[in-house]
Amino acid sequence: MGLPFTCMPASIDETPQPGLNPRQVAEDLAIKKVMAVAKKLKSSHSSLLIPHSSFIFGADTIVVFNNKIYGKPEDRGEAGTMLRMLAGKKHEVITAMAIHNRQNNKTDCRSVSCDVEFAPLTEAEIQWYLDTGEWQGVAGAYQLQNLGGCLIKSINGSPSAVAGLPLHDFYVMLRDNGCRFGA
Repeated sequence: MGLPFTCMPASIDETPQPGLNPRQVAEDLAIKKVMAVAKKLKSSHSSLLIPHSSFIFGADTIVVFNNKIYGKPEDRGEAGTMLRMLAGKKHEVITAMAIHNRQNNKTDCRSVSCDVEFAPLTEAEIQWYLDTGEWQGVAGAYQLQNLGGCLIKSINGSPSAVAGLPLHDFYVMLRDNGCRFGA
């Protein structure tokens, strides 16, 4: 989109809060990420590098299967378990986005949901994908935007939401929060 940005890790605990539904969990995590970065900027010299008028953006993507949330697998074994469970079945992917305006101290949060159907997978295919390492650090143990796309039979919704940033919705969110595109 041609927007200048700086990446700052939020370094938050991503354990879901009890009592929240999956959409609320994703939104809660996205908000916690932007607020953690806002706090870092307020209490450090990093704010000198980033203009006060800038926005802080954070997102979180979760996978939901049989009403259970699947985040980032801790190891190859857990990733394999997730892939075996998703193989040949449909699941929901929820990506929440939060934007914090440092000028007016307001935060906007939105989420997008889509249904993803995995193709049936053989054990050899699962091992092949695990060998790619793409499962590391991603919800549900796959990346649609890379080789994980080979595992997906269909998507009902935004493919960019499954990849972790629903581009159209992000664009609208930026526009609604005062970012102008074009003349």
